[in-house]
Amino acid sequence: MPYEPFTFSCADGYPLAASWYIPGQPPRAAVMIAPATGITQRFYRPFAEYLAQNGFAVLTFDNRGIGESLHGRLKGHTASLVDWGRLDMAAALDTLMKRYPALPCHLIGHSAGAQLVGLMDNAHRLASLFAIGCSSGCLANMKGWYGLKARFFMNVFIPLSNALSGYAQTDKLGMGGPLPKQVAADWRHWCNGRGYAQTDFGSRIRQHQYDTLAVPARWLTATDDDIAVAANVHDMAAVFARLSPELVFLNPADYGLENIGHMKFFSRSSSVALWPLALEWLNRHSG
Repeated sequence: MPYEPFTFSCADGYPLAASWYIPGQPPRAAVMIAPATGITQRFYRPFAEYLAQNGFAVLTFDNRGIGESLHGRLKGHTASLVDWGRLDMAAALDTLMKRYPALPCHLIGHSAGAQLVGLMDNAHRLASLFAIGCSSGCLANMKGWYGLKARFFMNVFIPLSNALSGYAQTDKLGMGGPLPKQVAADWRHWCNGRGYAQTDFGSRIRQHQYDTLAVPARWLTATDDDIAVAANVHDMAAVFARLSPELVFLNPADYGLENIGHMKFFSRSSSVALWPLALEWLNRHSG
């Protein structure tokens, strides 16, 4: 299915690279896909095409400093995780609602793409939130060998890379693309705290929607996800005081899959087994 590349601007004027996926018939609803940390919109293309083929208009985008939304050098880029939620994701929803003002607008968030929803000042206008791998990422709840690796990554590699390069070379360890310095610093700080963005409530984050957002929500988490372990999912859910998300834990074997982890929900190999879960949710909440 062809897609339409375009650019939209955030409230501060920053331009973001984005794409439309438009069904052949009038869409029944509109969807924005909010990406995980350091993941480009290209990763979500097969899933976006699937949704469009099933009657939904879809918007994907790269957060500032990532992929085609990096303008110039990464060193010295000022983007933060707060910017991603407050400016980028909010502007994406505004763009979606402007093109489809009469349709329900849903957000499908992958990891940070769901975790940052509470920073969007327009989040209350969502018809629903469907999340994959949404959790606080709290290091204290990650056990065993992966927990040790996560602590090294967050507390040794990120500070060292930020200091030496002026940005985090997270791509060197297979953790998505390289990150702007403050994005990586925020990620580290929040994963060393509790409740992700809640770590900065009352300091850098004084206004947010985490306490008030109340839309239909379903969060899917794989039982083999080393980041979004059950304790971290519940830790994140507790930050959304009025959301009451339906928490669903997916055992890969129950779906005929060897693994799902933090990323493979969006893989073509999961399309038959898992993607209909999103489609059923969207259809149910689109009137």
